[in-house]
Amino acid sequence: MWLPWVHMNKNFRRGVSIVVDKWMQVRPGESMLIITDLQHHDEMKEVSKYAQALGANIQIRVVPGEYSQDLSPYFDELAVLMQNHSIIIGATHYSLVTTEVVKQAVRSGSRFLSLPMATNDGRSILEYKFLTMNTDKARFMAKMLLKYINESTYIHLKTRSGTDLRFRKIGRKGSYFNGRAKDNKGFTSSSFEVYVAVEEDQSSGVGIVDGSLGYLGKVQTPFSIRLDSGRIVDIEQNEFGMALDEYLKSFSDERIYNVSEFGIGLNTYSKCDGRCYIEDESAYGTAHIGFGRNHALGGEFEANGHFDIVFREPSIYADNRVIMEDGVIVVAEPDIW
Repeated sequence: MWLPWVHMNKNFRRGVSIVVDKWMQVRPGESMLIITDLQHHDEMKEVSKYAQALGANIQIRVVPGEYSQDLSPYFDELAVLMQNHSIIIGATHYSLVTTEVVKQAVRSGSRFLSLPMATNDGRSILEYKFLTMNTDKARFMAKMLLKYINESTYIHLKTRSGTDLRFRKIGRKGSYFNGRAKDNKGFTSSSFEVYVAVEEDQSSGVGIVDGSLGYLGKVQTPFSIRLDSGRIVDIEQNEFGMALDEYLKSFSDERIYNVSEFGIGLNTYSKCDGRCYIEDESAYGTAHIGFGRNHALGGEFEANGHFDIVFREPSIYADNRVIMEDGVIVVAEPDIW
């Protein structure tokens, strides 16, 4: 069903349909809560109109502030709102997916979609082609990887540029996002990825950052970071290293330096070009490490925010078993591509 959005282009309309019909599978009579902010309110009004045309009951909540990483002052109020809705879309500029309130909402039976709206090229994220990735293909890829990840104690990340990082995950099980809420017990994201909340004090080694700095965009000149006891302890001070350094300091929270997630991109339509951090970390042939808060990812670590660093063409080992080599999954059947 199309609505008469003459001012919206066809790619935007396609994205709205994917979110409402395919990912959240909205049904008549369901109650949907959209949490957004002022800069993305107009986009979410169109999502609301589409869902209403399908018979859903919609409430839009606009959180205060602009480009705020930390919405924790409003989490208690959001938690109460979430309890009264079967479908929740978190469509603020920054992601809500790692928060405790999301974890609680999903446990209570709500379907939650993390749809961070930040882009760097002036387009709505709903216009991006990577949203059209086949959800079944992503699920198949994820399960092949998780078979080995969830049986392992350590994950080892290496790249030809010199990255050599180790992460421990005793007691932690990974999962995946592929857009579609029903595939992951009602909890999903627009980021197509395998993820695991690694132990927050057990990561070490050197990383050569050559992909993306999340919200900061594409890394044009690679630089090194060093991890020890789960934390960033050194950042090479070139242009992009200094940008990361300043960004970390802006959180005013030492916990943001702790590694809390390891992820592998699954989306063959995504490109790591710095246009959109969700697209960057979703890109097939990349891996990312997340820092800071990780509640809804399977951890219990709190911080004022969460951000990701993306590495290109990784080789990844689950204990001693190689599962990705130079950006290519090597444990899946070749004919899935």
